[in-house]
Amino acid sequence: MVETMVHATVNGQAIALPAGSKIIEAVYASGNSVPTLCGLPDINDIGACRVCVVEVEGIERLVPACNTLLEEGMVIRTDTPRVLEARRVNVSLLLSQHDVQCATCVRNGNCVLQDLAQELNILDVPYAKEPTFTAWDEGFPLIRDSSKCVRCLRCVQVCAKIQGCDVWDIKNRATRLDVGVRDGLPIDEAGCTLCGQCVTHCPTGALRERDDIDAVLEALADPDVVCVVQVAPAVRTSWGETLDLPASEATEGRLAATFRALGFDYVFDTNFGADMTIMEEGSELLERIGGNGTMPMFTSCCPGWVRYLKIKHPDRLAHLSSAKSPQQMFGALLKEYVGPKLGMVPAKKDAQALEGVARGAGLGIGAATNPEGRGVNDAANLAARAEGDDATVPRGKRIFNVSCMPCVAKKYEAAVEEMTRESEPDVDAVLTVRELGRLIRLMHVNVASLAETPFDDPMDEGSGAAVIFGATGGVMEAALRSAYFLVTGENPDPDAFTEVRGLDGWKEKTFDLGGTPVRIAVASGLANAERLLAAMDAGEVEYDFIEVMACPGGCAGGGGQPIHEAQELAGDRGQTLYALDRKRPTRFSHENPNVATCYEEFLEKPLSHRAHELLHTDQETWEL
Repeated sequence: MVETMVHATVNGQAIALPAGSKIIEAVYASGNSVPTLCGLPDINDIGACRVCVVEVEGIERLVPACNTLLEEGMVIRTDTPRVLEARRVNVSLLLSQHDVQCATCVRNGNCVLQDLAQELNILDVPYAKEPTFTAWDEGFPLIRDSSKCVRCLRCVQVCAKIQGCDVWDIKNRATRLDVGVRDGLPIDEAGCTLCGQCVTHCPTGALRERDDIDAVLEALADPDVVCVVQVAPAVRTSWGETLDLPASEATEGRLAATFRALGFDYVFDTNFGADMTIMEEGSELLERIGGNGTMPMFTSCCPGWVRYLKIKHPDRLAHLSSAKSPQQMFGALLKEYVGPKLGMVPAKKDAQALEGVARGAGLGIGAATNPEGRGVNDAANLAARAEGDDATVPRGKRIFNVSCMPCVAKKYEAAVEEMTRESEPDVDAVLTVRELGRLIRLMHVNVASLAETPFDDPMDEGSGAAVIFGATGGVMEAALRSAYFLVTGENPDPDAFTEVRGLDGWKEKTFDLGGTPVRIAVASGLANAERLLAAMDAGEVEYDFIEVMACPGGCAGGGGQPIHEAQELAGDRGQTLYALDRKRPTRFSHENPNVATCYEEFLEKPLSHRAHELLHTDQETWEL
């Protein structure tokens, strides 16, 4: 079949494109460009902002390039005085309804509206300033500032089409058109999963995560606090983007050194928590396949997915693995296992409890120390400190555990009441990758000059399986690697399950685990997850194990990642994670020596009573 081509000229340049193409595609094909604000390819081409208008010979009015079909013989001009004036007027009108306090905006220097004003040489706005202000719950992990909204409707479309959540909607019409939470609901009652995709696709600072930098700064300045940070797998793929740091310099070692330069006492790798998650979740999967538990089993490490099920499909919660996420497993083990090893305790632990932890856990570890010599403690030292004697870390020194995540929903997860013991949270604060970038700039850390340093022991080592948690399909692949070992007693080829990789929104496969066929599915993006659930309900598909990540592409495309206009980088970041996996000396979670030591010294075995107490949860009890 011969494809029908449409011929046109753009600024005198002849082009030919397939029928059905838009004018904006012709503009780009000709080597020209037009500014855009509201447009998102294949998601939002409503022409709301009128910034991309062009002049077409024979058509009296200017037309938006983003959603006007290219027609045979069109003569298009992108740079006439009439076009330039229309763009300036349209952007000036937007600015008149915008809180232009750019110096204090989180998107200063990375704002499409700000760039447009500069590009169009708008030095003054001749219209009355009428920004809209709407009250907002400042404690909610996602913040909306209505005075910065440009009514582009990107958030509406992304939330509806990509995530299937319909949190945002249009309010009023015509010149009073506005965007807000659907049905006028408070945001915490509107079914928001906190995936953050509206944030990463907003062109201005109208949407952002709650900023928790001040809480971290307060802890860093407190002499009675030991500040610990854990770093998620996907953070290492993107943290350099916030600083324009080349990938060759934005290494794991330099990331660890950066946290130390910021003042953190210990820098740990959440990959340890990811390996623990695989051990617990993989063991739980095998139990369920054996008839002990609801099937199929869903992964539970994405809090956006957990929120989605609680909101949309509460009848499906029993399918979730009870395993906590790597962030929360790490937090629990930090405060109950590793903290005592290093002479630290949660704030609420008293001296008697501290002594009990040290002696009850049998921590005869001698002089456990990191490269700087901090935390030289053993069980005797802890007992002495409990009795008030002088010791390495003063009595009452508490842990403040910060996690650095590519995610907004992790802020919610850390605050869930079920993630606390004795009113002490396992994770005290969560910073997104964007917040990390702001903190580095605030503290004037010259990252490029730092020598690389390793993560701190005993949570310094993570397997290649843990690293790929940040990519869609990564949790599934990591679990299958260890599940195969648990079934057969032998390691598979670490690359035997690569068919779960890729950015397809819904993938499925059946793998043979030593004679046991396991039917798996992987979904990323909540609209894809909804399609999968609907197919299950209709009896069209059957699975044993299902991985779901709320964000398209997984954590690599998370709602807390750096924002790059018109770029979707989940695929590129995911490839970075797979490259790190291939370089790891250990590529199986069950071969992580620190994980083995943790079970030997403290947990006994996967799914033990203590493991259930610390590393598992009942998501049905979580409050939204």
